[in-house]
Amino acid sequence: MRCVIAGGGPAGAMLALLLARAGVEVTLLEKHADFLRDFRGDTIHPSTLQVLDELGLAEEFHRIPHRKAYGLDLVTDTGVSHLADLRGLPGRYDYIAFVPQWDFLDLLTSQAAKYPSFRLLMNAEAYGLIREGGAVRGLRYRDEDGEHELRADLTVAADGRGSVLRKAAGLVPKEFGVPMDVVWFRMPREDTDPGDTFLRVSPGRLMATINRETYWQLGYVVPKGGAERLHAAGIEELRRQVGRLLPFLGERVTLLKSFEDVSTLTVALNRLRRWYRPGFLCIGDAAHAMTPVFGVGINLAVQDAVATANIILAEGPSAVREVQRRRMFPTRVTQLAQQVAQRRLIAPALSGSLRLTRVPDLTRVPLLNKLARTFIGNGVRPEHVATR
Repeated sequence: MRCVIAGGGPAGAMLALLLARAGVEVTLLEKHADFLRDFRGDTIHPSTLQVLDELGLAEEFHRIPHRKAYGLDLVTDTGVSHLADLRGLPGRYDYIAFVPQWDFLDLLTSQAAKYPSFRLLMNAEAYGLIREGGAVRGLRYRDEDGEHELRADLTVAADGRGSVLRKAAGLVPKEFGVPMDVVWFRMPREDTDPGDTFLRVSPGRLMATINRETYWQLGYVVPKGGAERLHAAGIEELRRQVGRLLPFLGERVTLLKSFEDVSTLTVALNRLRRWYRPGFLCIGDAAHAMTPVFGVGINLAVQDAVATANIILAEGPSAVREVQRRRMFPTRVTQLAQQVAQRRLIAPALSGSLRLTRVPDLTRVPLLNKLARTFIGNGVRPEHVATR
């Protein structure tokens, strides 16, 4: 069997590794020259840590500089509330590991490269599909040497929420409304700063804060389309808003010199009604774009990859329909939870209508905490590597 995968993100890289270790001839295409890009959240949840453990990569992964988070906190103007405590989660891993995604992808692809059936093509952009006899038989791509064809028994689109191959296959996702976009930037971190990653909420303002040890990775949440208004107001307005939300930063906010220091994530929430064609399959963001809520995007992509490998290796490349059957339920449930969070927390916070009385410590309610830590930590229907 031959497989070609477009997109060197978490879904594509994990699937390539799983297939290569099983002896499948697999080619992974990545349109960039490297993985060194700002990937924003970069949260590796216990479900993904368990997959790495099953692959014998847990020890190597933990040698990558990272920070562990054992819970999720909400900071309002009235104080700190604990929303979930992952400690007590069954299994070896009861924490979220924050690690740059490029390090994670380097780990997966370097391991895949140990298998002779794996090939990685960088600077290779997939742009079309090869169709024969009513089925997809490979893809077309371009690199610095020109245009090429790669034939395969299975072609996988893991090329993100703007998937070119998905469009080429005539698959159109159903869009669900989102109330927000996110402006990402960095601030230096000092020893006297708070230690934990947290979500900061104030009337009309919302900020995700990720402790990266030496710096803060900050996501300022704006109403949908609000990034343009923020740009129009000037960098001083962003500094002012950040200073009000995170007063401990002090004069560090002046390090935001211009909007060249920030990047804007246009948030989307969607999913395909159908993930496949004969010989073709979409996984990860190409099948279902997730919002940053709960930080589950990477982990859903990895779960898709594991399920795909398990099914394809057991049943062959024609079993693409079974992948959707397996992964559609967890996708729907996760997106429903994100929609509830959008309606109950994010949209009211951004509009200023959220009542910010002190939020109770939900970790003291055993049933709620169990549900929260299971959903955040392991997700819905976690997958396990079938071949060792």
